[in-house]
Amino acid sequence: MKKRLSQVIALSMAAALIASACGTKEETKSASPTPSASTGASASPTVAPKEKLTLNWMITVPNNNAKLPAADKDFVKKKIEEKFNVTINMEYMVFSTTDYQTKLNLKLASGDAPDMFQTGGAESNTYILDKAVADMTNYVTPTTMPNYFKYWVTQDELKRYGVQNVFMRAPVIFNKEQYFSYYIRKDWLDKLGLKIPTNYDEMIEVMKQFTTKDPDGNGKNDTFGLTMAGNGTSIPKDFPEWYKYNRGPGLFVEGTKFVDAGTSIQMTDILNDIKKTIALGVIDPDWFLNKPGTQWDRAAQGKAGIFYHSNRTAAFENAANSVQKKTLEVTGVKADWQPFHIENTNGASYQALPGTPFLFSAKAPANKIQRTVEIMDWLVSEEGFLLTHYGQEGIHYKKEGKKINLDPAAFKRDITDAGGFLDIYAGIAGNINMGPEPLGLELINPSETDRDRKILERVKQVKYALLGTNVSPVPGLDLSALRTQMNKYHTQIVFDEKDASNWPKYRQELMTKYSGKAIFDSYAEQVGKAHGKTFTFDSN
Repeated sequence: MKKRLSQVIALSMAAALIASACGTKEETKSASPTPSASTGASASPTVAPKEKLTLNWMITVPNNNAKLPAADKDFVKKKIEEKFNVTINMEYMVFSTTDYQTKLNLKLASGDAPDMFQTGGAESNTYILDKAVADMTNYVTPTTMPNYFKYWVTQDELKRYGVQNVFMRAPVIFNKEQYFSYYIRKDWLDKLGLKIPTNYDEMIEVMKQFTTKDPDGNGKNDTFGLTMAGNGTSIPKDFPEWYKYNRGPGLFVEGTKFVDAGTSIQMTDILNDIKKTIALGVIDPDWFLNKPGTQWDRAAQGKAGIFYHSNRTAAFENAANSVQKKTLEVTGVKADWQPFHIENTNGASYQALPGTPFLFSAKAPANKIQRTVEIMDWLVSEEGFLLTHYGQEGIHYKKEGKKINLDPAAFKRDITDAGGFLDIYAGIAGNINMGPEPLGLELINPSETDRDRKILERVKQVKYALLGTNVSPVPGLDLSALRTQMNKYHTQIVFDEKDASNWPKYRQELMTKYSGKAIFDSYAEQVGKAHGKTFTFDSN
């Protein structure tokens, strides 16, 4: 195991790139035996804990800004520790940085594994193969996690999520709604007499004028059309060329063919056009080295007029981390960020599937796993969900029947200004962007304006492809190695070669030496099974 984990450590950066490289969630999902009430019969029922336990967890967070408050301000931790008679030691970090995976790998290799942890899908597959994680059959069941199964995750979704024909990982609850969208400075458009773009050519033209026509009126040549974050490693899907050639979803079905966008033959055209766009000088020059989240800071600073985002509140007027709000705070200018997309017929991505897995260490004592399960199920109950998303009842919100009336001022005072720490607790079993609708509740947020609601109406019009199932490579095939080499070739073409004429040759190497055809033949079979059809991988 230590040998394999050392290899994983070396590949940490590659694993972290997968989602940014082609926008897929492939490595974080797949199929496994479905636990049932009967399989949970041997597990202890949920009872009031007696012995005091210390639990060690390691989880991912959505941004670098989230941090835990001082102990006397952390009402969530206090509630959990008192309710379940535990002490929680929790480490958290953005997963899209290599630091998170490197640190987790070192813990696992040194025998200091967290009792519960989150990771990427490819990594979870490796840990399962290495028997570094515990079997979940007697822990994650409708009996031990009734809220998880009643409100959030179906038996079928869980069945399609496992790997290696074992039940050793489960997904945190996931948002069935998606919010992929470009956002554009409409106030800049208005100044230049332009309209929100509806297709690729219009978008490129707007990017040119944002770069050359001084849209902010400061008399300086200091604005660009589009900003993004390559994290020093990949060609993000923020580039509009992915959508021009209808390869936005990453993984999708086209007719009877299963397509992997990042290794498709269309990358010849995509990469050639990306090179042309970069040569126009309309892209934020720091795009490749920008860390995840930096691109939104650049937009808020007035450096670029278009960015890509997947958060519901990305351009809301009063949301704590919205670019709309931050632009006003940073520049003093009341910008007007508005959504748009050029997603083409195959969509911006594929329809929502389970994402981040949680796992239990193989070395964790059964009583610590059982207690963790109790807490995680409580976190997705009405009580736990409301506490970790909206704060304390009577202070940060009022509950009237099925309506949750948020108090924005109290929320800002005690939560946002205290490090936005609910982002962390919401991420233990889900994420902060999820609404309470599955619980039969409705959030009434007075800080959300008519403008915000119109933005949501537009974002909800974005199209998504139907993939239908989580997918994972078969044992012995190294997807991380394939993606690492794929990203290397993408960046090599963009920065070092005159054009993409070598892509077919590189692609052939990915299909053979790096087992691309075998991996995606397996994907095609898995997706076909979910659809009740036969799909073949488009390897030509």
